[in-house]
Amino acid sequence: MRYSEWDVNLKVRLYGEAFVDISFWMIFPFLTLYFSETLGRTTAGILLITSQLITAFTGLLGGFLADKFGRKRMLIVAISGEIMCFVLFAFARSSLINSPLLVLIAFTGVSIAGSFYQPAAQAMIADVVPEKHRAYVFSIFFTMLNIAVVVGPLLGAVLYINYPVQSVIVIIILESILLLALVKLTHETAPSVLGKEPAPKQTIGAVLKEQFASYKVVLRDKLFLMFIIAGILTMQTIMQIDMLFPIYIKEVIPTTVNFLTMTLNAEQVFAITLAINGFIVALTAIAVTKWMSRYKEGLVFVLSCIFYAVGLIIFGSSISVWQFIIAMIVFSIAEVMVVGFQQSFVARIAPIDNRAMYFSASGLRNTIGRVIAPLMVTISVGIGYFPTFVVMAILALISGVIYHFVFKMEQRKLTTE
Repeated sequence: MRYSEWDVNLKVRLYGEAFVDISFWMIFPFLTLYFSETLGRTTAGILLITSQLITAFTGLLGGFLADKFGRKRMLIVAISGEIMCFVLFAFARSSLINSPLLVLIAFTGVSIAGSFYQPAAQAMIADVVPEKHRAYVFSIFFTMLNIAVVVGPLLGAVLYINYPVQSVIVIIILESILLLALVKLTHETAPSVLGKEPAPKQTIGAVLKEQFASYKVVLRDKLFLMFIIAGILTMQTIMQIDMLFPIYIKEVIPTTVNFLTMTLNAEQVFAITLAINGFIVALTAIAVTKWMSRYKEGLVFVLSCIFYAVGLIIFGSSISVWQFIIAMIVFSIAEVMVVGFQQSFVARIAPIDNRAMYFSASGLRNTIGRVIAPLMVTISVGIGYFPTFVVMAILALISGVIYHFVFKMEQRKLTTE
């Protein structure tokens, strides 16, 4: 599918989200370190778990509201919420207040807004892109995100570490531009909304009751439910890039270390490994998606989980920059193998009038995975780093087993229909 054939919504989002993501990744990877240093590793882990539990609950509303009230409206609401939370973030990080707890509240608010944004954004792609091109388009957006993962941390290691408030102000400006573009240039795509009168106003209680009744139906889909469970176990490994990885690097890297011709501190070593992850995914995602499409999806998902497990074991035994880089390369291979296929699978099995709801429920892989991820930070205090990495590797392998059964179930379902 050529870019010229893309719906205008996708073009606006691709460029707008690119600049916002770069700015966001300037600060996000360094937040776990900030909370760990200011609040303590155990307290930070517990508070981050609480934050993500709240996000997991509120995230369920995103898909329901996107199906009921429209994709565009939810994108606008979500970005508006993010802007307000980043304003709070800037005040909390300023020298006048400097409150880690207030920063955590702002971070939680940003996460909640993001959980409203993503189901609508993903469902919008499914609305306007034919099924045979969806994996490719999803991979384009994923590639753009990983370009941000490359550029953002490298900028953040210099800019955010030294100018935290100014960096957040840049995000506020860019998100305001994206908000204006969404309002002025995009159009609605939700099948349940197009051509209909606006939905009648309901109380929050009525909306929640209707929402949970709908999700009860979605989660009765055993195939989809197993996919979510496998995804949660996989995502807890991916989320360690933001959680345990930077803390572990900070522990094992001295104040400074020589690498090639550079002298680096722990934050810069982390930024380099994170940038390598984003660079590999951004550089190879589209090509690997096309390559992996030749093979059975079930095999691809299982192999990805095996690579995750190997990468975790290598990372947990690393003590030098080069070892961290090798571990991240293996980790990145695991990630890039399934780019696009996860969203494509959800779009394939979801009923057309419940797409956003399915995408929102599939987002539980991210939200619950992010809940488990801080738990590993707390566990590492008790059993040590390497045993914690082994536990995560085992969970990744269990995920691979579940994926194997998911795709066997789908094949049997298609055979009987």
